[in-house]
Amino acid sequence: MASPSIDLIQKYNVPAPRYTSYPTVPLWSDDLNPKSWKGFVQKAYDSFGEEDGITLYIHLPYCESLCTYCGCNKRITKNHAVETPYITSIMNEWDAYLHLLGEQPKLKGIHLGGGTPTFFSPESLQEMLSFIINSSIPMEDAEFSFEGHPNNTTREHLQVLFDLGFRRVSYGIQDFNEEVQKAIHRIQPFERVKEATEVAREIGYTSVNFDLIYGLPHQTAETIAATFEKVAELMPDRIAFYSYAHLPNSFPAQKSFEQFLPKESEKRSLYEKGKEILAGMGYVEIGMDHFALPQDPLYIAKLTKTLHRNFMGYTTSPSRILIGLGNSSISDVYYAYAQNVKEIDLYKEQIASGHFAISKGHCMSSEDIENRNLILQLICNQQATWNFCYYSLLGKRNWEKLKTFKEEGLIEFDATGIEVLPAGLPFLRNICMVFDLRMQARNQEQFSFSRAI
Repeated sequence: MASPSIDLIQKYNVPAPRYTSYPTVPLWSDDLNPKSWKGFVQKAYDSFGEEDGITLYIHLPYCESLCTYCGCNKRITKNHAVETPYITSIMNEWDAYLHLLGEQPKLKGIHLGGGTPTFFSPESLQEMLSFIINSSIPMEDAEFSFEGHPNNTTREHLQVLFDLGFRRVSYGIQDFNEEVQKAIHRIQPFERVKEATEVAREIGYTSVNFDLIYGLPHQTAETIAATFEKVAELMPDRIAFYSYAHLPNSFPAQKSFEQFLPKESEKRSLYEKGKEILAGMGYVEIGMDHFALPQDPLYIAKLTKTLHRNFMGYTTSPSRILIGLGNSSISDVYYAYAQNVKEIDLYKEQIASGHFAISKGHCMSSEDIENRNLILQLICNQQATWNFCYYSLLGKRNWEKLKTFKEEGLIEFDATGIEVLPAGLPFLRNICMVFDLRMQARNQEQFSFSRAI
């Protein structure tokens, strides 16, 4: 497929949500209180708990050093005494959910994110995870995964987590070029990544994934090609090849390398170059920014249209109950969203006082649910169906936008649904914005989204 034209890139390279949820977090109505949250959790568990189980996202926010490109919620410290009180809070928060549900819930999956989960010692992780797993009933097809920093993911980390049932590890690589690594303050020699990958496979991990970013300072088509030459030596099972999100007003450290970023007109070409190399290596594109080998379950889910997307990205687990534990973590229980407070000390205080540490939330309307389902279909399958009544819901202005996309060769649509054509894949976020009625209702407001292309 030919690369998108410069004219279309310039036209559609506007701030846009990544649609890991709908409504996206800045557009939540913030109409949730702790009492109603308990009701929504119980309702979701009664509706879906037996079939879906519960998926847990556990936010582990500490890092020993600051990666200047990073937009995650984190705290920089070398003081590992912070581990014990934090995991105690995690266990207490999970215990509050256990009391709310009144039984051992089925556990569909666990994902450890951050921050740097492997900042925590193997002993701390074992204590926390043993409590969670032993108080639950892991489902037969449960998937446990974690994000690891190649520099501090030890053999002991990998072995302890493997023994607890973890089979997938995602390493944050970003780029192998030394100049790029210095600019973003994430120095990790290829030899260390190679060792962390080989040890994981030796222990028995069935999926080793790499996270890479395009649009970083000093990147060129040549440096991207050199990075993927090294990736080819290790052949991870999945690759997330993300667009760098430049939001210096929210993350001031990003200003340190601003003058070295690729031009907007060059950035997309870096992705196209990487995608071309990945295709030659045998990887298949999955939705936005994700690639997998043909035998990977993620690609099989793509083919069978069972792919799902949540706050952690694309997944094969379509659980309708995602509970977030830890500061800033987000929960999605189908009928409502909730986000915990971002401040670590406040999070610990509220959990210690016996309260859920929720700072904001959103109660889903029937219209929200309909729009979410459609956007999910587009994001995961690049096609969606609708009924005739949806015409009146969208309004004339949005139908005109769809007609423009069709004239530009990006989509096809009729009275039964919509299909994103191969030429439209780079503009998938823009196409989804047509169905983002929450954003359109607040079109006078400015939101800090990264650019779509």
